[in-house]
Amino acid sequence: MIRRMGTVTLGAAGVAKSLDRSPAAVDPEIHRRVEEIVAAVRDKGDAALLEFTERFDRVTLSARELTVTPSELDAAERAVGDTTMRALRYAAGRIERFHRETAPRSWRMTDALGSRLGQEVRPIDRVAVYVPGGRAAYPSTVLMTVIPARVAGVKEIVLVSPPSADKSLNAAVLAAARVAGVTEAYRVGGAQAVAALAYGTETIRRVDKIVGPGNLYVALAKSRVFGDVGIDMVAGPSEIVVVADESADASFVAADLLAQAEHDPMARAVLLTPSTALIHRVAGEVERQLARLSRREIAGAALRSHGALVLTRSLEEAVEVANLLAPEHLELQVEDPEALLSRVRNAGAVFLGRLTPEVVGDYVAGPNHVLPTGGTARFASALGTEDFVKRISVIQYAEAGLQDAAEHLAELARVEGLDGHGAAAAVRIERTGGTT
Repeated sequence: MIRRMGTVTLGAAGVAKSLDRSPAAVDPEIHRRVEEIVAAVRDKGDAALLEFTERFDRVTLSARELTVTPSELDAAERAVGDTTMRALRYAAGRIERFHRETAPRSWRMTDALGSRLGQEVRPIDRVAVYVPGGRAAYPSTVLMTVIPARVAGVKEIVLVSPPSADKSLNAAVLAAARVAGVTEAYRVGGAQAVAALAYGTETIRRVDKIVGPGNLYVALAKSRVFGDVGIDMVAGPSEIVVVADESADASFVAADLLAQAEHDPMARAVLLTPSTALIHRVAGEVERQLARLSRREIAGAALRSHGALVLTRSLEEAVEVANLLAPEHLELQVEDPEALLSRVRNAGAVFLGRLTPEVVGDYVAGPNHVLPTGGTARFASALGTEDFVKRISVIQYAEAGLQDAAEHLAELARVEGLDGHGAAAAVRIERTGGTT
């Protein structure tokens, strides 16, 4: 069901290469369709949105029905019930607290010559969050995308999600939207929703940035409109890498591998350990637990294609393989996780110890679960408040500072052949009694 492999002959780089997933070649026809959808929505607005919603989602809407009303949000809260609302508020409180701690702030400094430098942090005016439909409902994604935007000070937060056959949006998604602070919501999904957010229609005003996960069409549409609008990242299938030693509980490891595998047939689930005995125990636990999962066909397909139990020569080598994979989620189920943490260079989020399943990060821990995938943790980070603000540099030079810089300004302008640059500084220096 899940392949076993070792590093004795391959080494860390060889194992990482054997586990590497080359970017899937996207059929040029899909690119063409996305281009067609984006162009149609840009040119025809609501008419194109309604046409594509009927074609792809098999839902017939009027332009008026695109908008989710406040009464629908009220009804969603009643529909999900008190237990779900308490869970949503609990998660929302922790997410908000974490993101308030990490929010960037304006600052100033004054140098030795009296010049003042700093940054002004300003929220983006209007952002949109895309919440997938399809295989499952994702109210947690609503919380993780909307709350950081609200904490950052964004005033207009727009939610879009594809409608069900009865024209509704999932009640838990709408309840989460109310808890998180969404200001507008629309029942539209796919590449057409991304285009509407980027360019605007008669019903949906354009936004400044689009965040949130989606299917291949959504991902390609986000890539296509980037530049006309900001985006967070282009996310791929979910991933988990577990680094474990002999002390790890095999049932915990297996459960965490399966929790990611059940997301999608393309999900990756990998165990890296120097313990042969643990590999045998985990393999047995995976088989036993898989049989009980309601989504066992999806999880099984993911494990067959993208799962692995890897025997490494040491824990240090296991962490090095993890660094080369740069996974979305990295668990350190070892006796002393802090000792290994300093060796971790590339991961979207790290979960320390046997009592920290990745699922707490999905729902209630507080740090964001919108994370870099496909090895992009080598250079990218989790979604956060910094994604919803702009940093504006502020410079106020003192007379002494300008005079001190005079010869260096003149020389750099000469080297670059930009006389006007040098003159712009020189005229001020001459007027204030300095020399060039």
